[in-house]
Amino acid sequence: MHKTVPHAAIGGTFLTGATGFVGSALRTRLGQLEEPFVAWDRACPIHFQGAKVVIHLAARVHVMRETHADPMEAFRLANVDSTLRLASQAAVAGVQRFVFMSSVKVNGESTPSGVPFCELDIPHPQDPYAVSKMEAEQGLRAIAAQTGMQVVIIRSPLVYGPGVKANFAALMRAVVRGVPLPLGAVRNVRSLVGLDNLVDFITLCAVHPAAADETFLVSDGRDLSTPDLVRAMARAAGKPARLVSVPVALLACGAALVGRRAAAQRLCGNLQLDISKARRLLGWAAPVSVEEGLRRAISGALP
Repeated sequence: MHKTVPHAAIGGTFLTGATGFVGSALRTRLGQLEEPFVAWDRACPIHFQGAKVVIHLAARVHVMRETHADPMEAFRLANVDSTLRLASQAAVAGVQRFVFMSSVKVNGESTPSGVPFCELDIPHPQDPYAVSKMEAEQGLRAIAAQTGMQVVIIRSPLVYGPGVKANFAALMRAVVRGVPLPLGAVRNVRSLVGLDNLVDFITLCAVHPAAADETFLVSDGRDLSTPDLVRAMARAAGKPARLVSVPVALLACGAALVGRRAAAQRLCGNLQLDISKARRLLGWAAPVSVEEGLRRAISGALP
């Protein structure tokens, strides 16, 4: 496991998305390291102020209820055009490294059991968000080749932690309330990453010499089935796990009837990440266990 890199090794950091779920936690970490940083507000002009590293978290993320007439255009404007404009300006200003938060959705939506995604896989994005992240990655690599600015790309799976929202938060609330969940028969394997583990990895990628111009997959390093995740949540909350065994095919049919096919896929399908590259090149291992990460997430959700 790596040791904390002295903050002086970073120099100065320009952070986007500092008020978001991951950005808020990263901002706290940088403060703990006494790391000088600038948190960019979209309403303000860009001033890199001598920053050596840009960490770009700001993005248009997956939209549950899309209202834009052309979703692909909206994602490209926010995730491709804005990212490449920022990176080009950073390179001109002398920034040494640009760390980009991408998504494992660039690889695809699911994996065969026992065949995890890796960085060498041919990208297979399947929705506008994932396509926009892939195109941003491609543009960043071109900028790196033209300017010499180092680019580090991080592809993350679902991130959980205090303040998590959407489906993961709904699942936690159901577990805490003791709602019976029809997931007992699911036999899948999925990779997740705890918020503190992701922040630790981003911080390492900002400074480690071997991270330059590399793409990494990141996760907790311990994959879980959905029933195992529910049981771990229940233990973290001090509650019994109420799992009911319903055939997966029946779950899928029911989800399709109510327009929740994608949610059922995430609950029942496989999505594994091979993080051996991060371990090998960076010596990284997740500092926070799954149990502790879930405990922190549950604590943040309890009234």
